[in-house]
Amino acid sequence: MRIAVYGNSYQEEHLEELSALFELLSTHNAWVEIEASFYRYLCKVLPTPPKINDVIEGDDFSAAIALSLGGDGTFLRTAQWVGKKEIPILGINTGHLGYLADVRISDVGKCLECVFNGNHRIDSRTMIEVDCAETDVDGWPYALNEVAILKQDTSSMIDMEARIGDVLLANYRGDGLIVSTPTGSTGYNLSVGGPILEPSAPVWAISPIAAHSLTMRPLVVSDDSVFSVTTHSRSDAYRLSLDGRSVSLAAGTTVTMRRAPFVTKVIQSQDHHFSDTLRDKLLWGIDKR
Repeated sequence: MRIAVYGNSYQEEHLEELSALFELLSTHNAWVEIEASFYRYLCKVLPTPPKINDVIEGDDFSAAIALSLGGDGTFLRTAQWVGKKEIPILGINTGHLGYLADVRISDVGKCLECVFNGNHRIDSRTMIEVDCAETDVDGWPYALNEVAILKQDTSSMIDMEARIGDVLLANYRGDGLIVSTPTGSTGYNLSVGGPILEPSAPVWAISPIAAHSLTMRPLVVSDDSVFSVTTHSRSDAYRLSLDGRSVSLAAGTTVTMRRAPFVTKVIQSQDHHFSDTLRDKLLWGIDKR
């Protein structure tokens, strides 16, 4: 099996587990190729360099699966690294909470055994494609979690004219607006009072941030929608954020969002269910008495 590995440079607490991981891959005769900057980092911090077959420069590679070593931020960068290849990603959590990277590093051996034996499933997660004439959004106009329209740090509220297709939805006034995929619904969207969405649901959540009017509530729409927002601001600029990657746009710029023509594939164990994540990460329905 050909395996591509991506990770962050905050692994000091898990060096022993990482060494064991690469030993495990070697015993299974996996062809292991690793992203160049992560490989250089591991060579510095591990007692001996990890056993691999190749180093990946850039994003020109192919693999049966990709491993993401880090937290959810690393998983999002891995999804960008994989890009349109739709290589299934296994998120191994060496970070904190871990919604996307939900396999504990201590459990990675058991999880990989399931993968090698075919005892796993692959979930397809929809993404948002952003079209904006003024910028190419850092060369990657896609979001797995959410697209956020935000006021500048010190500015007053912004005015956002939102449309679904050619039909006016609402004129939002406030600190911003979040358009979230089901995957991202437990992130920024949840923190502003947006709904939790089941990961396979073909919908988006549109959630205002600090809305000027209390009647502006979160809204769930079909992800077949073409959603556009024209934003005006007294500061003559506002921020556009895709999974935390942020750019500044001139006031009056229209941002158009639609479902991306490809998906991010996530490896899950056969018996894993979305409700498990809610209980484990959000203590969903847990009686603390």
